[in-house]
Amino acid sequence: MKPYKEVIKNNSRIREFKTTIPNKELVWHRDEKDRYVTILEGEGWGFQMDNELPLELKEKDVIFIPKQTYHRILKGNTTLKIKIEEND
Repeated sequence: MKPYKEVIKNNSRIREFKTTIPNKELVWHRDEKDRYVTILEGEGWGFQMDNELPLELKEKDVIFIPKQTYHRILKGNTTLKIKIEEND
């Protein structure tokens, strides 16, 4: 089971992460394609790439995640909503 709810709109995905998700569900992982992630809403959440310090996520931030790069989300205080766009 995934730690988020997802809706696919056009060529992007909208994901919503609730604060009730256990921390152990937010694991390090890699994606098959390059991704641009736009933060739509959420407070106190973080993002961490492999071998880097965590960044605080803020509304309207756009993060580029190269394919096959380990990364993870760090739990925040309110529901996190993001938009994901992938490059082929």
